[in-house]
Amino acid sequence: MVAAAYFLLLPNSFPHFISCNANQIDNLNRLLKSRRSSNPPWDESWSLTELDDDSNNRHYSPVYVGPQDGLMEADKIDALPGQPKGVDFNQYAGYVNVDPKTGKSLFYHFVESPQNSSTKPLVLWLNGGPGCSSIGNGALEELGPFRVNSDGKTLFRNEYARNNVANVIFLESLVGTGFSYSNNSTDYSNNGDKSTAEDSYTFLVNWLERFPQYKTRDFFVSGESYAGHFVPQLAYTILAKNKNTNQTVINIQGIALSIGNAWIDDSAGYKGMYDYFWTHALNSDETIAGINKHCNFTNHDQSSTCIQYLEQVTEEAGNLDIYNIYAPLCKSSAPKSPSSTGSVKDFDPCSDKYVNSYLNLVEVQTALHAKSTNWSACRPLKWSDSPTTVLPTIQQLIASGISVWIYSGDIDARIPVTSSRYSINVLNLLVETAWRPWYSSGEVGGYVVGYKGMTFITVRGSGHMVPTNQPERALTMISSFLQGKLPR
Repeated sequence: MVAAAYFLLLPNSFPHFISCNANQIDNLNRLLKSRRSSNPPWDESWSLTELDDDSNNRHYSPVYVGPQDGLMEADKIDALPGQPKGVDFNQYAGYVNVDPKTGKSLFYHFVESPQNSSTKPLVLWLNGGPGCSSIGNGALEELGPFRVNSDGKTLFRNEYARNNVANVIFLESLVGTGFSYSNNSTDYSNNGDKSTAEDSYTFLVNWLERFPQYKTRDFFVSGESYAGHFVPQLAYTILAKNKNTNQTVINIQGIALSIGNAWIDDSAGYKGMYDYFWTHALNSDETIAGINKHCNFTNHDQSSTCIQYLEQVTEEAGNLDIYNIYAPLCKSSAPKSPSSTGSVKDFDPCSDKYVNSYLNLVEVQTALHAKSTNWSACRPLKWSDSPTTVLPTIQQLIASGISVWIYSGDIDARIPVTSSRYSINVLNLLVETAWRPWYSSGEVGGYVVGYKGMTFITVRGSGHMVPTNQPERALTMISSFLQGKLPR
C-alpha cells in the first residue's frame, strides 16, 4: 500500500512514513496522541489484587447469555466465493450479541482444524489498532487458511495456516471494527480497553454455548500490536470471572502476546523505537544523541528541542514500510488479474488492497452471514480508557500461573524488538533458559530466552505481521507455544 501513514514519534508529532497497513499505524498514533488532549483516555492501571481476593466476586456477576440453539448450524459457511478446491475443514461466521439492550453484536470467523479438530486446542485471535479487523488483517493476510489473489475475487490456500495446529476464532472485538456493530450509536463512542475486555469475555461465554463441544477444550489467546493490551486484559478478565461457579468456566491455558510486537508500555515503546532506528542505520549518531539528551518518554510533555530531534528521525529515514523496513512498497492502486495463483511464500505489499476488494463483495458478505457493510480494515474510534502500561496486568497473570509469550519480528520498526525487550526488563524476571537460536526447516528461525513465567521469542526476517513475512517460522513457533515448550 502506498498511501501515506503518519508514524508516531511523539503524541503531538506525526511525521510521514509508508506502511503496507497504514491504518493500523494511524489508529495507534491517534490513541497515543489523545493522551495530550483536553479529554485524554482514562489511564487506570488494572488491579494487582483482585484475582486473589474472593471478596471481589460481587464485581463479577454472571454476564448476559442469549439463546444459542441452532445458531452453530446457521453460522456454518457452505463455501466462500472464489475459494480453492479441496477445502477439508469446517468454517463458520456470524454474530454474537453481547448486549441485548443495545443490540451490540461482535462478528467472528471460526475455522476448525482439518485434522483431529476434536482434540486440537481452541485459539482466539485479536488484531490491534485499536479498531482494526481480525478478519481482514489476521485471517486473510496473516494466519488464516486463505489469502486473497491479486484479482480481489478469488482465494488461495495458506499451507502454514494456524488451523493446522488449532481451531481458531478470529474476532472483531469492538463495535465499529470490521463487521461488528451496535443498534445504539452511543456504543461507538464508548469503546475502550475495559469495554473491549468485557465484551470479548461475554462473546466467549455465549460462543461456547453455541459451540458447547469446545467448553472443556484448552483455550489460548493471541494477538498483535495494540492487542498487547487486549490479550492480557482479556486473560485477566477470564481469570477473575472464572470465580463464578454459575457461569461457564473458560479453560484458559496461556496467552501469546502479539505477533508483530506488542504495544504494552508507552515509555519502553518510544525508547525502543528510536534505539531501533539508530541501530539499524536509519538515523544519525547526532539524532539519537539529541533524543537521549532532551527527550523523556516517561511523560507526554516534550521540549521544543526534543521535538526538533524527533522530526529529524523522519527526514533521515525517508519513505519506507515501517512495519518491515526491508520490504518493497506497493506500486499498484487497484487489484489486477493474476498471472498465476498466489503463494504465501511470496510477499505481496499490495495484499491489503486485494482483501479490501474481496470483503466488500456482496456475495462474500452474504457467505459470511455479515450485515451489508462498507468494510474497512481499520476505523478511527473514540477511545475512553487506556493505561500507559499493562505490565502490572502481565505480572499478575504470571503470578496466576498463565503462560505468557511475547514474540517479535526483528525487522519491524514500529513496535520493534527493542521495545519488547525494554518492556520485559522492567519486570526484572529471572532467566531460566539462556538466550539461544531456534530452528525451522534447518535454518535459524529466530532467538528465544526463557524467563520465570515468561518466554520471549524473535522471528528472524519478519516484520510486524510475522505470518505474512515468515509463514513457516510463525507456524513452527506457535506450534511450540501450544505444546508448552520452547522451539528447538
